[in-house]
Amino acid sequence: MPPNLRERSAVPPSFKSINRMRIVEIVGTKKENPTVKTITFVDKLCGKAEPGQFVMVWIPGVDEIPMSLSAINSEGFSSITVNGVGEASRALNKREKGDQIGIRGPFGNGFVTVGGNVMVVGGGTGLAPLMPLTERLVKVADKITLMSGVKCRDNLVFLDRMNKILSGVDSETVFTTEDGSYGIECMVTDQVEQKLRKEKFDMIYTCGPEQMMYSMFLLAEQHNVPLQASLERIMRCAIGLCGSCQIGKLRVCKDGPVLNSEQLRGVKEEFGKFQLDFTGKRVRL
Repeated sequence: MPPNLRERSAVPPSFKSINRMRIVEIVGTKKENPTVKTITFVDKLCGKAEPGQFVMVWIPGVDEIPMSLSAINSEGFSSITVNGVGEASRALNKREKGDQIGIRGPFGNGFVTVGGNVMVVGGGTGLAPLMPLTERLVKVADKITLMSGVKCRDNLVFLDRMNKILSGVDSETVFTTEDGSYGIECMVTDQVEQKLRKEKFDMIYTCGPEQMMYSMFLLAEQHNVPLQASLERIMRCAIGLCGSCQIGKLRVCKDGPVLNSEQLRGVKEEFGKFQLDFTGKRVRL
């Protein structure tokens, strides 16, 4: 396997500048499906982010929430992709071009790109941080298998973008829906299992519902393939102090959000099973 590759800026920004709230203007929006919207803004620090890192987004008068970057551009154009499921995300989803939001970050550890034969698996809007990752992978990987699993056709995101990114490289896309309204009628992990039986992969990247990612972890372990998974937890400080995102001995905001197979083995009693709620109580997923 080729050595791990990670693009880094020549002079990393200071922690003080990263953690400082910057007010940015929304320069564009795109409706991805009935409940999901991509919001684009300009921020130089986000333009230097690694795929898989996240930002804290402040919605004035509402709340501050963590969001993965779904687009990273060296010129500073960056995007977040929002599924309006909670009070804050619904409020953010209503923002339009010209509105202002606050940004802190980018925070945490992102994906590490490798060469060879790689698999990228997203569940629902979990595809968001996997898009800038795939844009990096096309430069180093020999082959990319990209899989997307959703409940129904209306939940699909990034179809055109996926085709654009993968055009001209050795790749395969697999789409699954639970109701059979698009692609193959099954869970995406069923297709992953079939692929792993037939092909040898050098790395699996995944993001989505945690029970799905836990199944991905078990499949990767069974077939002896390294895995990187982007976890989601309640995050308040984003710098490893408050403990709201703790899983085992790890804090997702600081040690993650992307965790590798070795790290996941150390938290397998909680991964896919438990998280802390807003009061700090341990609850079952």
